[in-house]
Amino acid sequence: MGIGWIALKGVIAFAIGLGNVIIFLYAERKILADLQVRMGPMRVGYHGILQPIADVIKLLTKEDIKPSARDKWLFFLGPIIAVAPAVMLYLTIPISQNLYVADLDLGFFYLFGVMTVVPVGVLVAGWSSYNKYSLLGGLRAAAQQISYEIPLLISILGVIMIAGSFSLVDIVNAQSGFITIGGVAILPRWFIFLQPFGFLFFFIAALADTQRVPFDIPEAETELVQGYFTEYSSMKFALFFVGEYSDTLIVAALTVIAFFGGWSGPYLPDVVWFFLKVYAVVYLIIWIRGTLPRIRIDQLMEFGWKVLLPLTLVNVMVTGFLLVR
Repeated sequence: MGIGWIALKGVIAFAIGLGNVIIFLYAERKILADLQVRMGPMRVGYHGILQPIADVIKLLTKEDIKPSARDKWLFFLGPIIAVAPAVMLYLTIPISQNLYVADLDLGFFYLFGVMTVVPVGVLVAGWSSYNKYSLLGGLRAAAQQISYEIPLLISILGVIMIAGSFSLVDIVNAQSGFITIGGVAILPRWFIFLQPFGFLFFFIAALADTQRVPFDIPEAETELVQGYFTEYSSMKFALFFVGEYSDTLIVAALTVIAFFGGWSGPYLPDVVWFFLKVYAVVYLIIWIRGTLPRIRIDQLMEFGWKVLLPLTLVNVMVTGFLLVR
């Protein structure tokens, strides 16, 4: 019974995640259209609200084209390896005090451990396609994600040190109350106010790790056609799409949990507060996509290793010094 209940909660968590991917797709189209002074999808449903559903139907019914020289099994496994971590990550995201599948004592370590699998799927997809553009995109993606996962993890250590726990639920609970000065409550005790540089470094590294603009180097259309999934179509392409947008949603959720008090907030239910904050972060991510240009691969790697990594280490050392003091 226990295993069946956990499995049921896992299915529900995945369904909620998949539903939010569809909402994310629609929101991104409409927000980008607004930023670029155009209307976006308008034809399918009211103001194009059913357009993501139409896209899903289109991808399910399209012909699955396979390169003749591909590596058969690796070409098949690539999308599965890329999307499976997203499914596993949904299981540990708490959206309220009691609404989650599992609260792990090493929650953040589990999340980052699972996220390290994503570059494997991308690299396998690029290698197996027997296409030089796909291979270059896969190599870029693997190098980029491996490089930025290091500062991504280090940037969150300050939050873990203050909260005294790796558990996502404990980290949210540690942000209850207010920051007081002279006995007067000034601000919520969200870690964005205690770790502003940690948030900045985490957010930059998260954008790069999820390959969002301006760090969408593996998919650079002007250089690599479509990057590592150039040769993929139909449902296999959809799996990459779902994986990419799921990873972005998970990063937005982790940002809210680590820096913005998670589900905490007055008057409204916990779940409503959680998703309001998540979609505020999503809006910021989309805004950046509609504003900034893509940087070069050498600039990307140099910034990650020479700028972001040292700064995250300094942030951890300063946080440790202040806590000991």
